[in-house]
Amino acid sequence: MRRLRKVKIVATLGPASDTYEMIRALHEAGADVFRLNMSHGTHDEIRAKHEIIRRVEKDLDSPIAILADLQGPKLRVGTFENGSEDLAEGAAFRLDLDPASGDAARVCLPHPEIFQALEAGSHLLVNDGKIRLKVLECGPDFADCTVITGGTISNRKGVNVPDVVLPLAALSEKDRDDLEFACQLGVDWLALSFVQRARDVFEARTLADGRAAILSKIEKPAAVEEFDAILDASDGIMVARGDLGVELPVAAVPPIQKRLVRRCRAAAKPVIVATQMLESMIESPMPTRAEVSDVATAIYEGTDAIMLSAESAAGHYPIEAVRTMDKVAIEVEADPTYTQIIAASRTAKGSTIADGIVAAAREIAEKTDIKAICCFTQSGTTALLTARERPGVPIIAMTSLLDTARRLCLSWGCHCVITPQLERFKGAVVNAARAVRAGGFASEKDQIVVTAGVPFNVPGTTNILRVAPCDERLIYNTDPG
Repeated sequence: MRRLRKVKIVATLGPASDTYEMIRALHEAGADVFRLNMSHGTHDEIRAKHEIIRRVEKDLDSPIAILADLQGPKLRVGTFENGSEDLAEGAAFRLDLDPASGDAARVCLPHPEIFQALEAGSHLLVNDGKIRLKVLECGPDFADCTVITGGTISNRKGVNVPDVVLPLAALSEKDRDDLEFACQLGVDWLALSFVQRARDVFEARTLADGRAAILSKIEKPAAVEEFDAILDASDGIMVARGDLGVELPVAAVPPIQKRLVRRCRAAAKPVIVATQMLESMIESPMPTRAEVSDVATAIYEGTDAIMLSAESAAGHYPIEAVRTMDKVAIEVEADPTYTQIIAASRTAKGSTIADGIVAAAREIAEKTDIKAICCFTQSGTTALLTARERPGVPIIAMTSLLDTARRLCLSWGCHCVITPQLERFKGAVVNAARAVRAGGFASEKDQIVVTAGVPFNVPGTTNILRVAPCDERLIYNTDPG
């Protein structure tokens, strides 16, 4: 299914989008990746959505990536005698391990790990930062605080601790169970929540054991500080702006987003910009102008994918939200300024033969009348390197491995095509010509760039670039391979 844009769209599934008809309509409207939120729904419900996605994939003959988003540890206060209390600015308030119901002076915080990490001067944020507490004194089982920002605190509201690295693993017992379940289902990507350092990623990678790629969600200040190491340990990144905006000053989030997107691109690893992109479309068929500008900004920055959360999972207008993203992306990518920004942000990286070949493919495509770059790939690396270049023509990622094609559905500009296993380069060129014609990317009169590795079907061997005609007769008459 040909897209008229390079950036990819991730749509979260939920109560508003759990039928075959809706999931198919979302894919046809532009969703390239479907996100299964493991925080909501039973395993049976998740399995049902997974099966529907694979039916849609088969019926439309179009590879689709599935992203399972793990919940991560949830830090919450306990309960109150009256259900809630109003905390006034300047008031004293204690958090402790006492399970007794709370009142206006104290409440249980059933997470001893937090008390282990707190120091005088640390801040705690309750209910997405609506209440802000500053620690005056703390010990292994308590924290005496002053209320910096007051408000109503109620049962089991979430707690954020932005100032310290918590001695908590990124994977809870629930996450380990969900990870194994998702891998057995056959998801393509696992999104890891609560990442604070690179070693948080290693456990998930060990448990996944190659069955799914690992995408780290950057939602804590510690993760921003340790980003390079986390990026190196991950297969992809999600800039989770909602939690970042709680734990960091909101004004700091846009420059952080821009920096992280560029570093992911330089590393040739896909990056998703997520959270509140079209939030008004949960209730309205039309987005706000500010939301459209936010989506456009992420695209101008060169992100691989943009994501819908509640808009497609629980909103009244899931298809309209996907179509809006699709239209914005098409409009932005047609803007000459977009091309200039992408070119200006391109950084030379890598010194391998594959790096040189993909850079040459992009330059040839930009300077001549080339209609597409066709890259044959087993592991997906060549396609990722080609996507890093952000060429002005479509990238046709050709692979005999369905798992590779699905994972590449998250990567910028990659149109994924399943091809038979090939033994000779001439066969590769013929298959590439057929694929671009079948997809409507070129006609018999046009030319394409083909990259591949010899010997075939061996990862990491990209060593050939050829400008080839799309007319098979010319290929057979002129290609000695």
